[in-house]
Amino acid sequence: MPSRKLYLAALAALALASATSAQAQSPYGIGRAATPAEIAGWNIDVDRYGNNLPPGSGTVSHGREVFDQQCAACHGAKGEGGLGDKLVGGQGTLATPKPVRTVGSYWPYAPTLFDYIRRAMPQSAPQSLSNEDVYAVSAYILNLNGLMPADATLDAKTLSAVKMPNRSMFVGDPRPDVKNPECMTGC
Repeated sequence: MPSRKLYLAALAALALASATSAQAQSPYGIGRAATPAEIAGWNIDVDRYGNNLPPGSGTVSHGREVFDQQCAACHGAKGEGGLGDKLVGGQGTLATPKPVRTVGSYWPYAPTLFDYIRRAMPQSAPQSLSNEDVYAVSAYILNLNGLMPADATLDAKTLSAVKMPNRSMFVGDPRPDVKNPECMTGC
């Protein structure tokens, strides 16, 4: 009897190995490789230096209009917060017991503001704003934080040139178990 169980187990193992081998050798017959155009449509990341910012521009005044329509319901009429995070203020609070982390007080790089808005906002319809609207909303938020004049126009060049107040306060992670040295170029 034990030899019969051994025989059945060996037969089952052989059948399983054959099935696995057959699956690995034939395609599943679903899906296809993404086209370059499809990849380009999703390759919209912008790094901290502004690499991959799209063409376009936006003014602070247009940003105020878009913000009123698309952002104020969650972030407040002047970015003071509400259902969504506070976007304005907080300068000088990061070293206090109750830091206020906003775009103006905490974010180290302005191009990442554009990247975040374009990818994730408005929350109910991410990626629905045009590049011009995203530049404009970014300009308006930077203006509310005193980082851009009211008559400013923001584009890839001017956005990359904005020096955020907290830029120099970010440092590499000194823990010995973290193996991701700070990348300064070509990241």
